[in-house]
Amino acid sequence: MRIVPVAVAVLAAILLVSGVPGATVQRTMARAVPSGVAQPGASGSPEPTAATPTPTRPASKYAARLPQFSAPPTPEPVTVPDGPNAAWYHRIPTSQPVAFITIDDGWVKHPEARELLAAAGVPVTLFLTIDSIKDNPDYFRQLQSDKVTIEAHTISHPSLRGQSYALQRRELCGSADQLGKWYGRRPIFFRPPFGNKDTTTLKAARDCGMKAGFFWTETVHEGKVRYQKGKTVQAGDILLMHFRPAFVEDFIAALVAIHRAGLTPALLSDYVR
Repeated sequence: MRIVPVAVAVLAAILLVSGVPGATVQRTMARAVPSGVAQPGASGSPEPTAATPTPTRPASKYAARLPQFSAPPTPEPVTVPDGPNAAWYHRIPTSQPVAFITIDDGWVKHPEARELLAAAGVPVTLFLTIDSIKDNPDYFRQLQSDKVTIEAHTISHPSLRGQSYALQRRELCGSADQLGKWYGRRPIFFRPPFGNKDTTTLKAARDCGMKAGFFWTETVHEGKVRYQKGKTVQAGDILLMHFRPAFVEDFIAALVAIHRAGLTPALLSDYVR
């Protein structure tokens, strides 16, 4: 029961019937109402109180440098062909206006990577090397999201081309198994270190349960984008950068290059099935 408002109303009525001036009635009522209880207005209803403003998240310090992208189109994925070997892509065969940001290794755990990825809000694929992240796997768990997926990049980062099947299988399967334990999802894609692979690599990858491996069409280093062909990112291109000291400048440079080309970042796993 709301006893205090009823009592206040009765008190006000008694005072008015007794001929007490209105101003005195208001002062008397104010003293009678405990702190924090709404007082009746002229209509007898509690006076509305101002709503508490909802706290807003401070804008990222990178916001002014990050291009704004339109939502990516509904993916039209390519289907990996059946066979004994994993598929291999230098770029994704699509005419949709998308490009793919990939980040390798994990040696440098840049303290501002999490904020930057969150502020950008774009899809990114990480190809992580076990030896480079085993000192702090939690760092990459903080980066993981529905827009940031983790794929395999071997255990120790050797050049796989020309190596035995046993060594290649150990590097690929071992990295996928460990990443699955750490991050709750076993990788389905891989990138061989230095991009070096042979048919043995693709067979070992398929035997490890991985669908496809990826090269790249552009690299980003120290804030500069380097193109293999032409001077513009093309639809379906794959950009490569690394977890290095220049992570912030590299990531922003990749975003700017994609934006200037009229494209939108997309996720590899949405376009290769």
